[in-house]
Amino acid sequence: MSHPTLFFYPRPRVDIAEVPALSHAGAVLLTDTIHATGLAPSLREALAPWTKPLAEHHAAKVLLDLALTLAIGGEHASDTDLLRCEPGLFGDVASTPTISRTLTTLAQDAPTVIEAISKARRAARERAWTLAGAHSPAAGVSAKSPLVVDLDATLITAHSEKEQAAPTFKRGFGYHPLCAFLDHGSDGTGEPLAIQLRPGNAGSNTAADHITVTRQALAQLPAGLLARGGRGSKKILIRTDGAGGTKDFLAWLQRQRLAYSVGFTLPASTPDLLKRLDEAKAWTPAYDTEDEGIREGTWVAELTGLLDLAAWPAGMRVIVRKERPHPGAQLRITDHEGMRITAFATNSPRGQLPVLELRHRRRARCEDRIRNAKDMGLEKFPLQSFAQNQIWCQIIQLASELVAWMQTIALTGHDARKWEPKRLRARLFEIPATLVRRARHKVLHLAEHAPEAVRVLTGVNRLRTTVAQT
Repeated sequence: MSHPTLFFYPRPRVDIAEVPALSHAGAVLLTDTIHATGLAPSLREALAPWTKPLAEHHAAKVLLDLALTLAIGGEHASDTDLLRCEPGLFGDVASTPTISRTLTTLAQDAPTVIEAISKARRAARERAWTLAGAHSPAAGVSAKSPLVVDLDATLITAHSEKEQAAPTFKRGFGYHPLCAFLDHGSDGTGEPLAIQLRPGNAGSNTAADHITVTRQALAQLPAGLLARGGRGSKKILIRTDGAGGTKDFLAWLQRQRLAYSVGFTLPASTPDLLKRLDEAKAWTPAYDTEDEGIREGTWVAELTGLLDLAAWPAGMRVIVRKERPHPGAQLRITDHEGMRITAFATNSPRGQLPVLELRHRRRARCEDRIRNAKDMGLEKFPLQSFAQNQIWCQIIQLASELVAWMQTIALTGHDARKWEPKRLRARLFEIPATLVRRARHKVLHLAEHAPEAVRVLTGVNRLRTTVAQT
């Protein structure tokens, strides 16, 4: 018989018993965020027309339960049983058939429902940013330091014949949503402003879609950031890759008085233009991403005066970047003399070239935002109809926003402000606890041995104190 000390782990007896334990106690941070931002009453009012007067489960509660399910790691409507088994923390949760019927009802009037949800989200966002104070994404925003909205599209594979799923340009099959994310900068993550669901064969550089998503994103911003009539301002920077580099889209951004930094496709004569830049010694070392020091092997230069931009919006500048590819990287057809060549267009009239180029390069954060959104339900569309999946996109945004607002208000000054969903779940949301009654009050006892128990308690206290002070 093996000696007990040879085993790495204990082997206790295992049974099932009724215990007052909760497995996702840290999700109290999310439910408190719902209370703090006023999202529940805003959404309840918005979705009242689609809820029967005597309904046991309001449509707003159903959507919020789905959003919480996605935030803590669920993927389907049936995963709401993670919430249903903890009524002391999440209240009464509708059954899966009731959730399905609610989504079907909402999908029958999808455009109006989406507009109603969007208004509730905007009201909650404004409240969340007010509570965040100096940590709000809008704090200190100016034309020199604008609020950045990133646009990017992604491909989502559909494993069955869902409505309007179609072949993609990468020979897959599914959807091709276009997303707009607000960038919180290097000190935080970001939050979704708009997700436009599109068939898989939707074009990458469709100006109409980019305009639509940008309008939806602007509609989510507090009124104080916009000019009269809801138009944009140079305090808002629209940033995207070459898919947004179309004349129609940039002309629209110019008319809306929005700043932009957009990928630009260089002409066939680029090699000759680069030689002229070499002869003029116009190249300037680029900055590194982290500390704005010199980035080795990378240079930037302005190409505006060497291009025919008559058909493009007035005031547009084109900045080109060349870089030595990292070892093992394959050169592309657009590269020149062993250097990787890229360019972007901007209407920012001032600013050093390395600063403007670094600002544009930080657009790569949008890929992280999309990856996180896929971890919050964007990876799979579990519903059949296109309208239902449009509602699902709204639920994804609610889940992502709850996490972002919670981090912005409750986790300031800590590295958890930048944690992604997977780590938030492992370290915060899945903290064990017990729920007891004391003097007619419910008390949630977080497990003292949990590594982040103090962080959760501090975050909850900060949420409740901040609300009490406003």
